[in-house]
Amino acid sequence: MLNKIPKILPAELVHLMMNMGHGDELIIGDGNFPAEAQGVPVVHLDGHGVPEILDAILELMPLDSYVASPTAIMEVVPGDPIVPVIWDEYRAILKRHGCAIEPEHVERFAFYDRAKTAFCIVASSEAAQYANIILKKGIVK
Repeated sequence: MLNKIPKILPAELVHLMMNMGHGDELIIGDGNFPAEAQGVPVVHLDGHGVPEILDAILELMPLDSYVASPTAIMEVVPGDPIVPVIWDEYRAILKRHGCAIEPEHVERFAFYDRAKTAFCIVASSEAAQYANIILKKGIVK
């Protein structure tokens, strides 16, 4: 155990985050996200939702300040009546961690393509739809 590392984050995930470089991307997937199919390392945080995982990760990992938006969310498929209210939680968490920039909205299949090049994916038990989020790592100062 170490001090100041949120207890929700397993050693495997902290190790991966330590090995990420500037610009590498980490995805937090909801319970429906096909994490294992993307071909990159996957850490399972079963029983946890995306907001609590997002908050814990941002305690340790800075976001990229050299891009238009260091975060991205999967946009709603045209015609789908879902309104992802969880996005408001993300904005509040991001703001609390110093990022007031609106997340980029990425079309579903473009999001999956981007996931294939991610450094790693955190698979959650989040039940909300369209709750997937990409985080681009910044520079540790």
